[in-house]
Amino acid sequence: MEHLKALRILYAEDEDGIRKNIAASLRYYAKEVLEAENGKVALELYRKERPDIVITDVLMPVMNGIELVEKIRAEDETTPLVIISAHTDKEYLLKVVDLHLEQYIVKPVNLKGLLEALQRCLKRISKNHAIVYELPCGYFYDVDHKELRFEGEMIHLNKKEALFLELLLHNKQRIVTYDELQSHIWQDDVMTDSALRSLVRNLRKKLPKDFITNLSGVGYR
Repeated sequence: MEHLKALRILYAEDEDGIRKNIAASLRYYAKEVLEAENGKVALELYRKERPDIVITDVLMPVMNGIELVEKIRAEDETTPLVIISAHTDKEYLLKVVDLHLEQYIVKPVNLKGLLEALQRCLKRISKNHAIVYELPCGYFYDVDHKELRFEGEMIHLNKKEALFLELLLHNKQRIVTYDELQSHIWQDDVMTDSALRSLVRNLRKKLPKDFITNLSGVGYR
């Protein structure tokens, strides 16, 4: 699910406890999660922020989830939309068929089901547009294809180099800690100081000068 780290999610739910719990879980995977307590606030946030994915409950005050999705679809045919509802009857489901939803999730919601829906959203997004970062000095990095390019030529990255670069790109505004590098890149293996230094040294040779900076004892950016 590492590609989610580049995406922004709008989540609409009127029950504060449910919204805050699910939003907190989503923030572990996504770059940003925008919260809305009803459809009207969600529509305003959508128009202002243009999130990559919209997740909405149905039964909300002021404007319900169906109205929200209809208004979004009137302006935007491509953004992946996910509806969460307790309704399972056929007549109700037929009402949302023409809204071109990415997924319809029946309550109660669990994290596994939500992540599966987000994975489907990612596939839709990758079909619509590639996630490509522009780096200094004419370098580009394509997340979907794991390709670093400079002046049209591809620069090979191994798996750990690609994961390290993506972690920095997804978190441009802050320092990526050593703990994050351990869990994201090495996972169950031990990240030694020498292995980390070797990875950074080799990656620096392939990137613009001074692109990677180190804050001693804290991490990289």
